[in-house]
Amino acid sequence: MFEEASEVFDNMFKSSFPLTFIVFIPAVLILVSPLPAEAAHEFTVYRMQQYDLQGQPYGTRNAILNTEARTVEAEVLSRRCVIMRLADFSYEEYQKALRQSAGAVVIILPKNMSAVPQDIVQQFMELEPEMLATETIVPVYFAMEDDELLSIYTQTLTSSSSQGSLSAAEVLFMTLKSMVTSGAQSKAISDWAITSLEGRLAGVGGEDLPTIVVVAHYDSFGVAPWLSYGADSNGSGVSMLLELARLFSKLYTYKRTHAAYNLLFFVSGGGKFNYQGTKRWLEDNLDHTDSSLLQDNVAFVLCLDTLGNGDSMHLHVSKPPKEGTPQYSLLKELEMVVSSQYPEVKFSMVHKKINLADDMLAWEHERFGIRRLPAFTLSHLPSHRLAQRSSIMDVRPHVDVKKLSRNTKLVAEALARVIYNLTEKGAPGDLKIFTEQMQVQEEQLSAVVDWLTAQPRAAQLVDKDSSVVSTLEYHLGHYLKDVKRHYVKADKRDPEFVFYDQLKQTMNAYRVKPAIFDLLLAVCIAAYLGMMYLAIQNFGILYSVVRRITQPKTKTH
Repeated sequence: MFEEASEVFDNMFKSSFPLTFIVFIPAVLILVSPLPAEAAHEFTVYRMQQYDLQGQPYGTRNAILNTEARTVEAEVLSRRCVIMRLADFSYEEYQKALRQSAGAVVIILPKNMSAVPQDIVQQFMELEPEMLATETIVPVYFAMEDDELLSIYTQTLTSSSSQGSLSAAEVLFMTLKSMVTSGAQSKAISDWAITSLEGRLAGVGGEDLPTIVVVAHYDSFGVAPWLSYGADSNGSGVSMLLELARLFSKLYTYKRTHAAYNLLFFVSGGGKFNYQGTKRWLEDNLDHTDSSLLQDNVAFVLCLDTLGNGDSMHLHVSKPPKEGTPQYSLLKELEMVVSSQYPEVKFSMVHKKINLADDMLAWEHERFGIRRLPAFTLSHLPSHRLAQRSSIMDVRPHVDVKKLSRNTKLVAEALARVIYNLTEKGAPGDLKIFTEQMQVQEEQLSAVVDWLTAQPRAAQLVDKDSSVVSTLEYHLGHYLKDVKRHYVKADKRDPEFVFYDQLKQTMNAYRVKPAIFDLLLAVCIAAYLGMMYLAIQNFGILYSVVRRITQPKTKTH
């Protein structure tokens, strides 16, 4: 009977390999099917900037991640997801990961950014421009720290630090973390519109009245768009502009205080991308229309940028104002108000010529200077190169509302003295115009800053239907006349700017075995299949051998 079975199996497997496959595939699947991967944690990650400006690419050019996690302590980082904490972050280690062609970099940020030590904040602020200076194909993500993510980092740090001292068996059976993103590859966003807003207060007393333009850009910027809140730069400037609009709208309501100046307020978009909104607004008003306040008698343009802190104030100019001009009058009135009412403030004029060879303009007033309009920027920063103008560390606690309120009073008093020509009329320098019912509302300034910093305002995130735009439009409409929107879209043939999507994704951390474990498993499976195939092909011989071994020996007499 066994001999017949042997012949049947032998013929069956030799003559029909598919039948062999069908018979043995269930056993193989049972052996090789891995245990389901266990999701250790799911968390939100924010990708580094990716944009093109004037044909030059910046930031990370990749958005896909599926690889094992390591820390920088590991010897080999190639095709690995390198996890770093902000407290331990350094540019050298970041560059090490890029040089070794890491699969990705994930930087863990503290949940409470305001509690980060100031030296770490300053160090990271200074590193952000260097991280964005050149493009990289390595995906770079930022994640907010929580207990589970901190546990993943600790486990990864332990395994990365001890890899060199582990035995082969320990390496084989250790558990690692695999980081996987759920999003797709990033692609360019088509027809993105940057929105700017304008409103005006018309002067009284003639047709050819001088115009004063007050400007502030509302968008924020940092190494990661979804983490860019721009509290001081330029939430403070927008807050001051809205408060100035409120104060002067009240003055322009009454006949005896209705001045012979047109006041034009402009909240620009795309400020952090070489002031694209301002550029298009100037083109629309100077090149594409016959009737505009900017074509007539412009006294000066005052740009407000980063005014929410510090005890200094700098008037940045491209050309020093000449005596007898309205620009010179504003300079002198600012000096008088500071010396007479706010002696604790250090005021100075900073002269810097426009460098058209630079990829980025230094300040917003340079956009107006290129079009030969007298303009300057007011800021508590002495230089445009300071890191806090473009950092994810620029969060709400970086704005001191009391100092913002003081600076707003200072600017309002100086503007009023120019508009009403108070110095020539003999008014003393310590005369305060905005008092009692006309005083600056500190609570209003604080509320606007709180609202602006409640959501990221990166230009890639604020479209024409954004609540940021509609709320700004509402506030301007409450104080000003003829409020209108202006849009700028990149040229399709030669775009000045290109934005990309996939800036916010979900990342999963899975517990997995190391790659060497998979390799060993594959070898074992191949060996098993080879042995089974040989056994099947030679079933008759194998059966004979087994039968001889198991057949009881006969006694010989």
